[in-house]
Amino acid sequence: MSIIDEIKYSLRGRNNFNTLIYINLGVFLLITLSKIIVFFGGFSGFDIVPYLAVPADPDTLANRPWTVITYMFTHTSFIHILFNLMVFFWFGRLFLQFLSQRQMLGVYIMGGISGAAFYILAYNLIPAFSFASLFALALGASASVMAIVIAVATLVPNQEVFMLFFGKVKLKYLALVIIAIDLISIPIGNAGGHIAHLGGALLGYLFVRYYRKGTDITIWLSRFLYGIKEFFKPSKEMKVKPNKKKKKASTRPETDMEYNARKKAEQDEIDKILDKVAQSGYSSLSKDEKEKLFKMSNKS
Repeated sequence: MSIIDEIKYSLRGRNNFNTLIYINLGVFLLITLSKIIVFFGGFSGFDIVPYLAVPADPDTLANRPWTVITYMFTHTSFIHILFNLMVFFWFGRLFLQFLSQRQMLGVYIMGGISGAAFYILAYNLIPAFSFASLFALALGASASVMAIVIAVATLVPNQEVFMLFFGKVKLKYLALVIIAIDLISIPIGNAGGHIAHLGGALLGYLFVRYYRKGTDITIWLSRFLYGIKEFFKPSKEMKVKPNKKKKKASTRPETDMEYNARKKAEQDEIDKILDKVAQSGYSSLSKDEKEKLFKMSNKS
């Protein structure tokens, strides 16, 4: 199978993890290609980045509202996109050990939106940033990736990861160090980026806190995206054979009470497994518990 065939296969397979990586890479290649065309074509003064990066100025944002989404897929530096995608790859795979592809997409996008909101509010409400609010732009997947990192660290705080020069480190300590670095780095440089990181971190934390209470705060986004998908999906004519009657369902549908009771029982069981992971790590789970967690994480 060629690389192109592998990409097509992964995109068809409803793999949000791979799709997010491909979108980031695709936008980066588009920006790089546009720079080459501008250079050789002599189109001085044209730059596509301001139409993809989110502006701090509310008036500019009103004319480019799509940038609240596009900025989280926009990179102009190879080192920037490499670092973001490496962190996303590591923690995204860990995220998918416990949660679903649908939830990953929701946390990524909502984390990016939260980061943009923090960034815009800071540059318009904090006096120290007022001088830069008219021309400041934010770009990169960092806030979205931070949401994934903090979500995992909040869900399984005692899970250990290996870090070069430090050995095994629990996720809760790693998360605290990352947040502390962002806080102390605000006055030093790239203040907008560090503030956006904190917005993404807050979303990741809130997602898990509400998830443990039985509420998935990303579900509205999943329904919205599903609605868009269905809207643009080509309609198919139903072919009905005239001599065949529709079979009646052998069992009656669940009542609302039965459905809610079943979903609560499933959630309670998953919560017990996640609590066990948080206390003793993923390796402490039995084969049956791992299978149940895997099946639940693949449900959309």
